[in-house]
Amino acid sequence: MKRLIVLLFIIILSINVLAQNNKVKINIVLTEQSDANELMRKADIFQTKAERRDFVVSTLKHQAAELQANLIETLGILEKEGSVEGIRSLWIVNSVICYANEEAIYEISHRKDIMTIYRCEEFQCLEDEYVTSYGYADSREVAENIVKVNADQVWALGYTGEDVLVALIDTGANLNHADLQGQLWDGGAEYPNHGYDFYQHDNDPSDTHGHGTHVAGTIVGNGTSGTQTGVAPGAKIMVLKVFHGEDNLSEITMWVEAMQFAVEHGADVLNMSLGQPLPDASVKLMLRQACDNTLAAGVVAAVCAGNSRQIQMLAPVPYNIWSPGDCPPPHLHEDQMVNAGGTSCVICVGAVDFNDNLGGFSSEGPSVWTDVAQYNDYPYTSGSSTNIGLIRPDVSAPGVNIKSLDYNTTNGYCLKSGTSMATPCVAGTIALMLSKDHELTPEQIDEILERTAIPLSAHKSNDFGSGRIDALAAVNAIGGDVINEITDDEILVYPNPANDMVYITTDIPSVSIYSIDGKLLKIKKINNNQINISDLENGVYLMKLESAEGNYYKTIIKK
Repeated sequence: MKRLIVLLFIIILSINVLAQNNKVKINIVLTEQSDANELMRKADIFQTKAERRDFVVSTLKHQAAELQANLIETLGILEKEGSVEGIRSLWIVNSVICYANEEAIYEISHRKDIMTIYRCEEFQCLEDEYVTSYGYADSREVAENIVKVNADQVWALGYTGEDVLVALIDTGANLNHADLQGQLWDGGAEYPNHGYDFYQHDNDPSDTHGHGTHVAGTIVGNGTSGTQTGVAPGAKIMVLKVFHGEDNLSEITMWVEAMQFAVEHGADVLNMSLGQPLPDASVKLMLRQACDNTLAAGVVAAVCAGNSRQIQMLAPVPYNIWSPGDCPPPHLHEDQMVNAGGTSCVICVGAVDFNDNLGGFSSEGPSVWTDVAQYNDYPYTSGSSTNIGLIRPDVSAPGVNIKSLDYNTTNGYCLKSGTSMATPCVAGTIALMLSKDHELTPEQIDEILERTAIPLSAHKSNDFGSGRIDALAAVNAIGGDVINEITDDEILVYPNPANDMVYITTDIPSVSIYSIDGKLLKIKKINNNQINISDLENGVYLMKLESAEGNYYKTIIKK
């Protein structure tokens, strides 16, 4: 109680310049929280991820409703008196958000069922990136980061992220960009604009900053305007806006609300190209609890490491990684086992350039959790061979001069750099993996990504993690049916890119042409080893040839 009174005193000091009836946004975190490990143990009896998710969500909702009932009743009375407003309950973390004046805060602070109360502070949590605008692409191409991680070769195997839903927790998206048409979540009548704005609390998650549109393009951009930017063009994105306009303002409870929404509404992957530098213990606690329960529900998150490497005078190791990127991964690497701790849904992502050199901005691990009493794991002592903290990041991906969608246009592109740009490359790769096996757990996804990454250091490091991801190697590492493939040495397809005619060195009578998101478009006859593709629109396509010897898959570009 003494700690709570001290915290309350700080809150009151921060608002004592306000009139009695003015209110501030606070988060009331209840003492009793779910035991994520126990929840995961109980959820393990279910055969499918959908059943697991339903069980975890219903359990957390029931717990929150029961434990928050008396508090919400009290807040309701205070609301009628005019000292509280905007009451909202969270269940992915057992807490209640509201706006309250000093008198109301004092009254509820005496409750024994409250762990802590803190003021919800908005802050600018997106740093400016280097941006170059391109406008409409003048030729057909596949973006360099896609080729670098071999995602285009995964498409050639027939996996494009189909039936996978990625939650974009960001500044929103330009819903009218040509390269996002057909790529957006169908939220039905309740969410007609493919998501939700948790800052304004309305149904318009349109991007007024640009960050989210660029990130969305790296996940699912379909290349309509000329450049194939999406790692998983067969996937869909759920647009969850947690920022205010051009000023980049956001606040942690909005992120948690968006995570809760995504888990409840069926997202398979969360993309969180955001983070808070130097978070205090209350923020770290809130985010890790949310990430723990997201893992229990069987959902994985790709989260940026942050862009603070060059400002370590302000954010020194072990506090250089942004939160929630500082939360632990679903799977603990063997190099971490000397200092093992808990797990969560977070796959933390660092950035490299196209030569696999470390991005100069990419935040440096490890992180530490001895500053949060409820966890008190991953101790860190500089120079120690045992107290090594939590190795961050887990993997790296291209994040320097990444070409993706420009939110200022409906058909343009731009370059951006940052761990924010590397993270959607990982989220897209996860979507490719899930399109091969939708029942993969977060633990399996993380282990496969790390095991198949291109090593860039002798061990899992606080610069590169386990290395730069390789989408093809990750997908090929997933068990299941093996496709009998014919190699490029046996069949040649040329030219590529092509105009009207494609030549194929095979005797089979026809080929199947698919859109890059996996839809069958045409079955073409082969005449004199030629295929006429003049009736196809410019774009990227997947060609499938079936023969007695096996199947052959080839990505072709019509220009």
